[in-house]
Amino acid sequence: DYVAFTFFVGCMAMMAASAFFFLSMNNFDRKWKTSILVSGLITFIAAVHYWYMRDYWAANGESPTFFRYVDWILTVPLMCVEFYLILKVAGAKKSLMWKLIILSVVMLVTGYLGEAVYRDQAQIWGLISGIAYFAIVYEIWFGGAKKLAQEAGGAVLSAHKTLCWFVLVGW
Repeated sequence: DYVAFTFFVGCMAMMAASAFFFLSMNNFDRKWKTSILVSGLITFIAAVHYWYMRDYWAANGESPTFFRYVDWILTVPLMCVEFYLILKVAGAKKSLMWKLIILSVVMLVTGYLGEAVYRDQAQIWGLISGIAYFAIVYEIWFGGAKKLAQEAGGAVLSAHKTLCWFVLVGW
């Protein structure tokens, strides 16, 4: 069963990442420790949900839509917090974090409504979800977040670019 195997591998990879983040926290400068902690939380939450998704798939043979969205409603806003934590050293305001969090919640809630609740109107809900997603992408790739990262340069710019690619490709 390739699907269950994929969930299992994903779970193990996320657990390994969590162990790495939690065990290496003391190797980072104090200003990055909260970011490393949040990274560990994101991967741990994902690992737990991948485990449940594997079990759901094995028992029912259908997509674990509910568990995917429960995972995302926790991990995606935390990824938005990561942008703030990385850019905080460059002068980011909490308003950037809240803007990204609100957009991510709109993206996820409307995505769920279109996929699982109002399937006959999936295009409308998908459009709203997509607009929120592209607003996030614009903000981090071209907007204020990008400007802060460029001004900071160095490790901040590098970490920001990595997160940007994760959002563009991984989400």
